[in-house]
Amino acid sequence: MARSGSLASSPIADSLKPGGIESENHPWKIRLVEHPERFESSFFRAAKKTVHKILDEMSDTDLPYGSRPAGSEHWEMHHGGSLWVRGAGGWRMYRARVGIEWSMQFCAEPVKVDRLRQEAAELIDAFPLTLPALAGLGYEEADALLRAPVKDADSVEAWTDSLFNACVPMSHGNHQGILPKVPGEHHYPWPVKGADFVRYDDFQLWVTLPDGTHGAVCPVDRRGSGDGHVRLVHVPEGSRAAEAVAEAQEQGLMAVLPPNSSAALQAFAGQIGRGRRTAAGHLATGRARGNGRGSR
Repeated sequence: MARSGSLASSPIADSLKPGGIESENHPWKIRLVEHPERFESSFFRAAKKTVHKILDEMSDTDLPYGSRPAGSEHWEMHHGGSLWVRGAGGWRMYRARVGIEWSMQFCAEPVKVDRLRQEAAELIDAFPLTLPALAGLGYEEADALLRAPVKDADSVEAWTDSLFNACVPMSHGNHQGILPKVPGEHHYPWPVKGADFVRYDDFQLWVTLPDGTHGAVCPVDRRGSGDGHVRLVHVPEGSRAAEAVAEAQEQGLMAVLPPNSSAALQAFAGQIGRGRRTAAGHLATGRARGNGRGSR
């Protein structure tokens, strides 16, 4: 995405200090090859069977990521570090310090995986209802998985495909999706993708950039400030904006687009009135607090 004159000449809020303008292309290519045959281990089958029972017991509002699949859709289980516990109020899922994706088990050092096991055991021991509840659901191997040290490739596999790593329930889009439809955790960085589950409904996190690529933006100030600038927090490597974002990161700066940029107008489209040519200013009438969306 070219940094045009509109960016350079657009007024910058007092809170934003200029750090320079970058514009450069960085093309790249990836060779596609056949995926090695993947098998479903007995550990994974047991974990999936159990987590489906857990999900059936949970209310829709307690689900960790998004709504329950409907129609022909189904849950996809992400190997993202799923630490399921049972408390007085029911089932909850916490996320491990790191999750081990299925392919990553082949480079995982047992001693480092064992640290994840120890951390999981410490958390689950704090919820004494968990292991009896899991045994009641038929997942009797839970205690052995938490207590047995991870020492070799077999035990790495057992932990990787266990309930305590392999069962983060997600829709297909949130799991493996690609923009422009929906971004998935496998293809977009979690610090950015995670905002999908906490952002205001009327803020568009993912936008189309002028070169046709898709990026993620966030506001530069809190709701109510009236500042319509947006910060580019993620762009694909092939984007014309990639070098500018990388340079900003290197220098500890922000890559910021002005309120009249197409990215800002897309991001704040749900908050500004139709026909507005800038995202700066007050929230449009009828979009104040009370309907789940605060004023900006």
